[in-house]
Amino acid sequence: MAQLNDIQTRSGFAAILGAPNAGKSTLTNRLVGEKISIVTHKVQTTRFQIRAIAMLKTSEGHPAQVVLVDTPGIFEPRKQDRLSKSMVHAAWSGADDSGAVVHVVDSGAWYRHKQGEGTAQDRLASEDTERVMAGLAKRGRKAALVLNKIDMLPTDELLPLIAHFNEAGDYERIFVISATSGDGVGDLATYLADAMPISPLLYPEDQAADMPMRLMAAEITREKLFLRLHDELPYASMVETEGWQERKDGSVKIDQVIYVRRGTQKGIVLGKGGLTVKEIGAAARKDMQEWLGRKVHLFLFVKVRENWKDDRARYADTGLEFDL
Repeated sequence: MAQLNDIQTRSGFAAILGAPNAGKSTLTNRLVGEKISIVTHKVQTTRFQIRAIAMLKTSEGHPAQVVLVDTPGIFEPRKQDRLSKSMVHAAWSGADDSGAVVHVVDSGAWYRHKQGEGTAQDRLASEDTERVMAGLAKRGRKAALVLNKIDMLPTDELLPLIAHFNEAGDYERIFVISATSGDGVGDLATYLADAMPISPLLYPEDQAADMPMRLMAAEITREKLFLRLHDELPYASMVETEGWQERKDGSVKIDQVIYVRRGTQKGIVLGKGGLTVKEIGAAARKDMQEWLGRKVHLFLFVKVRENWKDDRARYADTGLEFDL
């Protein structure tokens, strides 16, 4: 049997762009075949570029390694919010540095807004979608358009939606998918594989992400924090892995700090008798053990740091630009 290196392979980078909550992380995880990026129903969950590695097949059946750059959602950042500006900059940097670009649109939100039936979040999603289109046009970048969440759209509205984006944007291909169910994702995967240049593999074929282990562990805990406290504490927190100790028995001891901006938020994270943070820790520990394939001893601490959004070190750890 021929070795993988003896077969013509393709490898390259593809940026996944879109408005917040368009389904970029769900699509990334679907293409990779395992969970790499945080997925919640809250917008602006992804804060920095995450490189997820998908082993796909070209239309000719050859292997292709597509490094998916899952980017933060593109939105109008608040003038005084350094983190928001850095997130949007990271998204466009991911597109500028990638050979292929995929623009993901929440088709359900777009339809509801155009019908006058949408929520404020649907309106913002539609405005941010147009912002992405304008940004692509300004850069002269062609992209593949992915109309996601088609299960949220009446069937007879699909063709008019495709026609609208076909006229409004300069897209190489348009795909209609549901990242959650996987419908239509196969055709997109083949397109991305074919779009990569002929090249040796950039990463080992069994590697699923290019992210430091400490950062991945912090992302796991941050996801559990979002899921547990999405209403009380949507964006006022961050997680940092402070300690990583390999033990002789093969297990690992991980110390993490959850930073919040106010003392009242610390109480929310801790919960009565420390119950909430224990539940967050238990859920995070479970995912970490599945990810690492060994026992994890996770210790969470909650600290108040009012200006963590303006702490230069927090940005360096995640590759975000501080001076914008």
